[in-house]
Amino acid sequence: MGGQVPIVSLLAVRDARKSFGALVALEGVSIELREGELIGLVGPNGAGKTTLVRAIAGRVRLDAGAVELLNRPVEPGSPRPELGVVPQEIALYASLTARENLEAFGRLHGLAARALAARVDWALEWTGLAARDREPVRRFSGGMRRRLNIACGVLHEPRVLLLDEPTVGVDPQSRERIYEMLAALRRAGTSLLLTTHQLDEAESLCDRIVVIDHGRVIASGRLAELIAGTIGEGRRVLLSVDRPVAEPIDGLEPEDGSGTTLGAHVKDVASELPALLRHAAAAGLEVRDVAVRSPSLHAVFIHLTGRELRE
Repeated sequence: MGGQVPIVSLLAVRDARKSFGALVALEGVSIELREGELIGLVGPNGAGKTTLVRAIAGRVRLDAGAVELLNRPVEPGSPRPELGVVPQEIALYASLTARENLEAFGRLHGLAARALAARVDWALEWTGLAARDREPVRRFSGGMRRRLNIACGVLHEPRVLLLDEPTVGVDPQSRERIYEMLAALRRAGTSLLLTTHQLDEAESLCDRIVVIDHGRVIASGRLAELIAGTIGEGRRVLLSVDRPVAEPIDGLEPEDGSGTTLGAHVKDVASELPALLRHAAAAGLEVRDVAVRSPSLHAVFIHLTGRELRE
């Protein structure tokens, strides 16, 4: 039968592999972005996130594997008009105004004059920069530059948008504005792949989360699925005590290097907390504070990738 082939996914990466000399950046990564989704890509420094984004954008040539957009394979160096890219580095002309930057990037995206004018006006309103459109970008705050950076990547109305750390270094107000901008893009039908170190950001914004480490996908799914598959759905109880403790005490274990915080994983806080308090008292400890933490992406992330500092 004739007709269009249905789009199963807007973006698919199949078994992506990339090495830089002896350094293996990607070791068989496969991900899929469905229509209307926002996927969060998280991982420690050096995990392979930026290499993956650059490979999807065509800026890194894979050693093996494939990238598909709208069910079509894309070849290295081929145009990808359905794709928008917002790099981690600010990619703006500091001496040009906000309007001039948008006009320049719109032309690079191939927009005709009439469409370009309308899209520039839209972008200035969308970013909240309409009142500052004639000022050179060098006078802008970091948050303003970040918002303009995003706008320059979506002027051509891409079906898929890659965002590499779009909120890094911005103030809370600009961060919230960027979240509003991303929500507006989704309502307009854009699917998003977002890399971030802000785990609360991924937890609150994303439909699915992909955890990547050492060039491999080590977990993926909705937050509830990740929690169920790793740390479980119980709570973490933390007791702050009056002196350092080096060894576990009846179900309590040192939570950090200071030794003054003890932790325990519990299923029922009301029934299990009194026993923990009794165990601490029996060990001669004074409990100065009690905290109960719900399962979180942060806990899942540490469980999967460890506490070792990555530079």
